[in-house]
Amino acid sequence: MIDKLEMFIALAQARHFGRAAESVGVAQPSLSAAIRQLEEQLGVMLVRRGSRFGGLTPEGERVLDWAKRIVADARAMREELRVGRAGLSGSLRLAVIPTALAAASRLTAAFAEAHPEVRITILSATSIAILEDLDGLRIDAGISYLDNEPLGTKATVPLYEERYALVVRDDHVLAGRESAAWAETEGLALCLLTPDMQNRRIVSGLLAEAGVAVAPRIETNSTIVLIGHVLAGGWATILPLVTAEIFLEHGPLRAVPLADPDTRHRVGLIAPAREPQMPLVAALLAEAKRMA
Repeated sequence: MIDKLEMFIALAQARHFGRAAESVGVAQPSLSAAIRQLEEQLGVMLVRRGSRFGGLTPEGERVLDWAKRIVADARAMREELRVGRAGLSGSLRLAVIPTALAAASRLTAAFAEAHPEVRITILSATSIAILEDLDGLRIDAGISYLDNEPLGTKATVPLYEERYALVVRDDHVLAGRESAAWAETEGLALCLLTPDMQNRRIVSGLLAEAGVAVAPRIETNSTIVLIGHVLAGGWATILPLVTAEIFLEHGPLRAVPLADPDTRHRVGLIAPAREPQMPLVAALLAEAKRMA
């Protein structure tokens, strides 16, 4: 039953029989047969079928909620039993908003030192994708905004407050300032993160409130690309101070704090709220609390 529920979750996420089968490592006929067997066991139709996947039935949507809970509980049980035999080990999947990757490395480095048998995969993702991947059981935890997205029922540990700065070359006219107002960015050649990033939505809102037209000529989902353009000359970007700090040591750059308003947003560790918690996630939450 658990294997069939995992295949059903994969199909609901992929919305395609072939891709779902590939994601769980089985042939498509095997996945299709498993879904039909699950429907027979439950006595309801879960999937609308035609020449291709047609979505979930209302019963399928309800079963999907149960399937996620049952599969998560089964994984947690297996993990707890394994840790009881072999100690804390295995794989931990963590997704992080791009502007928090530097802060995430401090957490994961400390965690890896404390638990040398754990392998950690760190992925860059948007705040919305992190929540979707947590709900879809594709990751174990995330680092994202705590105030700006509806988190639902999640365990959270605040890590730091995000404060914003104008990042420019040290020969820029504003480089020597102790701070600058958001309105003073009017007319600058700005390169910013793409609109699907929560950081960009925050920055765009603050610029609009200051009366600054938000029309960057360069948009990217990479902070490296932003910094590369600033270093090339003629460009400026807006980043959280905690993100900018890692670049300030390796180039002729300055981070000028943006004020009026001096806005801050909390960033922290997010995990499914469950009891008992999966051992690896519980250990990561404990490490985050210690660091915070």
